Amino acid sequence: MAMLAENARRMPRSGIREVMDLAWSLPGPVIGLHVGEPSFATPEHVRDGARRALDRGDTRYVANAGIPEVREAIAGKVAARNGLQVGPEQVVVSAGGMQALYTALSATVAAGDEVLVPDPGWPNFAMAVQLLQARPIGYPLHADDGFLPDLEGLAGLVTDRTRALIVNFPSNPLGAVLPAVLAERLCRFADEHDLWLISDECYDEITFDAEPVSPGRWDEHERVLSCFSFSKTYAMTGMRVGYLVAPLTVAATAAKLQEPLIACVNAPAQYAALAALEGPQDHVETMRRAYRERRDAAAAQLDRAGVAYHLPRGAFYMWVDVSDRCGGDVKSWALELLRERHVAVAPGTTFGDQGEGWVRISLATDTGDLLEGIDRLAGVEARR
Repeated sequence: MAMLAENARRMPRSGIREVMDLAWSLPGPVIGLHVGEPSFATPEHVRDGARRALDRGDTRYVANAGIPEVREAIAGKVAARNGLQVGPEQVVVSAGGMQALYTALSATVAAGDEVLVPDPGWPNFAMAVQLLQARPIGYPLHADDGFLPDLEGLAGLVTDRTRALIVNFPSNPLGAVLPAVLAERLCRFADEHDLWLISDECYDEITFDAEPVSPGRWDEHERVLSCFSFSKTYAMTGMRVGYLVAPLTVAATAAKLQEPLIACVNAPAQYAALAALEGPQDHVETMRRAYRERRDAAAAQLDRAGVAYHLPRGAFYMWVDVSDRCGGDVKSWALELLRERHVAVAPGTTFGDQGEGWVRISLATDTGDLLEGIDRLAGVEARR
């Protein structure tokens, strides 16, 4: 029998998906605090944008980089809301934020290269790097530092094979928001070490106590590749539309890479994204306000139960400390919580070695389910 590719075989499966599979297999209802999917419906005007495209028969191939009107609208959005002064030719529409990240990595990273990825961090970063036959190197993020990168620690990880640094703010799973001063310093760090800086900004519109900051504002040497998504901001997860904003030469290469990867993004979904940008934004504010209210309610519930946590300033997750309960094996503890209490959470080790003793809970869940799930979590006795 022919052998599977080693890099594909070696890539670990997402721990979040493992929890999802077990949750689906259990009899009876499960409170799902493990998935980052908004509990809100996609706004009507966004769905109308897709319907109109279907009615017009806009179901054929479009340009690799995306429909011109969509790229122009995205360029306007990132100028107004992210401080990125770019032209539409620097925008590549992708099949969700993950594919924007994969295209950014495909354009900049080769087999044998090393890529610095956050730990804890979204597991798909390391998975994508491994698929490219490169090596993910975790850089630790610590609670004492507000889960922000330490430049001195980063410098100690750079080798002659290091090609790129991935940052993610607002952070999944930590909820940290990048300060402007540190964003500029990260750009200078990339200059000093001749690195690409790949910035995942999937949650850029979901912040509570701070303004979102895009490192690309301080890009002086065309090193920053910024990845965004419509999925979380507009509750469009299944429509799979994201975008990459990059220096012109990188964007041209990224557009070329679309052909063997996806050819182009679903045309009606792109028109839905256009409607999202051009239509009313009150739904975005409604969802952001709901996430903040859920965050505060969850924090109060955890405080009453005596469970420690990191208060998020962005995204819609809480990073909860269960180290005094899980006995040093948070994955087993989380799976037991699911089997015994029918509450699904994402074990911290899914996000890297630094996640041991923590779990991620999603604020995208209905408020009643969120608080009931926290009650059940808090009621689990420490493992002996």
